[in-house]
Amino acid sequence: MKYFVRILLKALARLLFRVQVRSGGDDGFSASRLLIVANHESFLDGLLLGLFLPVDPVFVVHTGVAASWYFRLLLSQVDYLAVDPTSPMAMKKVIRLLESGRPVVIFPEGRITVTGSLMKVYDGPAFVAAKTGATIVPVRLDGASRSYFSRLSGKYPKEFFPRIRLTVLPSTRIDMPAAPTAKLRRRKAGEAMRRLMQEMIFASRPRQTLFSALCDAAEIFGPKRRLVEDIRQIEYSYRDLLKMTLMLGRLVERITAPCERVGLLLPNLAPTLGMIFGLSARRRVPAMLNYTAGADAMQAACTAAEIRTIVTSRAFVDQAKLQDKLAALQGVQLVYLEDLREQASLGDKLWLMAWALHFPRRFEFPADPEEAAVVLFTSGSEGKPKGVVLPHRALLANIAQVRAVIDFSVDDKVLNALPIFHSFGLTAGALLPVLTGANLFLYPTPLHYRIIPELAYDRACTVLFGTSTFLANYAKFAHPYDFYRLRYVVAGAEKLSDAVRSLWFEKFGIRIFEGYGATETAPVLAVNTPMAYRSGTVGMLLPGIEHKLVPVPGIDKGGILHVRGPNVMAGYLKAEQPGLLQAPASEAGEGWYETGDVVEFDDEGFMKIVGRVKRFAKIAGEMVSLEVVEKLATAASPGQTHAASAQPDESKGEALVLFTTDDGLSRELLATTARELGLPELAVPRKIRRVDSLPLLGTGKVDYVTLKNLAMAA
Repeated sequence: MKYFVRILLKALARLLFRVQVRSGGDDGFSASRLLIVANHESFLDGLLLGLFLPVDPVFVVHTGVAASWYFRLLLSQVDYLAVDPTSPMAMKKVIRLLESGRPVVIFPEGRITVTGSLMKVYDGPAFVAAKTGATIVPVRLDGASRSYFSRLSGKYPKEFFPRIRLTVLPSTRIDMPAAPTAKLRRRKAGEAMRRLMQEMIFASRPRQTLFSALCDAAEIFGPKRRLVEDIRQIEYSYRDLLKMTLMLGRLVERITAPCERVGLLLPNLAPTLGMIFGLSARRRVPAMLNYTAGADAMQAACTAAEIRTIVTSRAFVDQAKLQDKLAALQGVQLVYLEDLREQASLGDKLWLMAWALHFPRRFEFPADPEEAAVVLFTSGSEGKPKGVVLPHRALLANIAQVRAVIDFSVDDKVLNALPIFHSFGLTAGALLPVLTGANLFLYPTPLHYRIIPELAYDRACTVLFGTSTFLANYAKFAHPYDFYRLRYVVAGAEKLSDAVRSLWFEKFGIRIFEGYGATETAPVLAVNTPMAYRSGTVGMLLPGIEHKLVPVPGIDKGGILHVRGPNVMAGYLKAEQPGLLQAPASEAGEGWYETGDVVEFDDEGFMKIVGRVKRFAKIAGEMVSLEVVEKLATAASPGQTHAASAQPDESKGEALVLFTTDDGLSRELLATTARELGLPELAVPRKIRRVDSLPLLGTGKVDYVTLKNLAMAA
């Protein structure tokens, strides 16, 4: 009888939930000691795994979950054991089950997710796996969280019968960690299980394009869900965003060719997002031009990417005073949004409302995720800007990597003032919230230090992205209550100052999560998270990223970081060889990207930035980090800003030059501070130059090219 009930339930599940089971290769179900681990999305999870896995396991469930009568009803068709995951005695029962040869299914999170993302991973299941040497088979459940059997908030749209996918990942093991105490071994095993679960969440992502990801989000969260707001104080729904995407893509398609790189010179506004999605849907590649760069840098970008058409706005050009820069550009045609709107005919509008909005997926030309999605340009902080070609695969992989470690959800509202032409502002600040259902407020500039804190307060924002420089200024002008709703403040693009970290904690009670990345990696490589945080580091590498350290002569600790992963660019476009894609390659091999940063890892995998290779000076045969010099200056004069460079020196090879806004900073004070901090005397700069302000790029980074020229002149 039980057999026929299971057959009936399986057929019903396939019919109602359209259950799909995907396997990633060697699944290890034949192992003598088998531990199946899965994420926990709903009360359906145990039943689904029991029906569709090729083994008859015992389910280990949380005592709190098993207390629900309807959950016990769902589990009545399988064997289960209710345990408290915090109890060592309970885990001994699981160990005995595994040693007896029974396959065991366990949810390392213990409880059902209330965020849609991974919850806290308990140490107990990991210790069981390490203690027994069991083969671990990770299984990702996706879709059950959208059912009425989940525990997500009311803001998350629910479906009676959502499509559910089970992805079986290749089997693995967790070895017993080497540690002096059982408590520490248990904790380290738990960390290994957490990383395994994050890798599982990331590895099971779908292969798709930006436009198809937008269509998926609109279907999941509902076309009427309002999610994007900009400075014009208009809230746009997914339906509104699709309207802009479809119409703008159709209009620009007429004046461009397939695979053409189209320059976008637009601010942080909802139509800019629509233009990006629309162009990529029609196999045009949006090239995001940096409007804060000089005319020479913009010309170099256009030359490198062979940009013939630039889409901009007359209103924006007037407000940003870009007339002279645009007049200096050669070989490009300017197309204004105001003119495009006038070109939209009655036929276009009928096409949009009667057909395209109802079948948006048919608007997209067939495309491979490996094709270019956008072209971004390096900041030019150390030379001429290069075009970085990011395929759909890289952008969506980076979003999936971030989502695997941080629980962004529909309950969040992201305040993004970072420009979309910057990789941090594009991927994390714009695409991530739109594709994950979070609300987004776009602000056109990060330089309005008084307005942005007020916006965070007025719009009740929960997530803020920024650089150390911008965050320092926001804190300076903000009221202590302006950031009362913020739960995530993520810093990137430059090293987070200790003074900024302390100021935010003291004034707002907020811990800043510092991350690290590069335009070439779409951009995030590592980030601190609530589950894995260590002050003074940039966190752990994201799932799916391989790394190698290449030693640097003269630098004892760490090495140059080389990375490889699905979020790495397709290649460079350089002004010296226009239009020629130079695929990533480094000393580590083909497909590897050399970051140029010297890093070191601690025993638990947290990464610390030692310095940038180009930001070392060789003084009397010794390598001195310019970042250490800046750290010394900040310690001596914490209320001011400082930046270090170097100039040639006949006797010692190079000499340090410190630029500072502090009138009273002296070499004697720096030497005293160096002794107190235990820094070498070589780190004390020989020359100190007073400046009113440090030169900055539009992304908020210090303009080291200008500083180098000033140092040479000094």
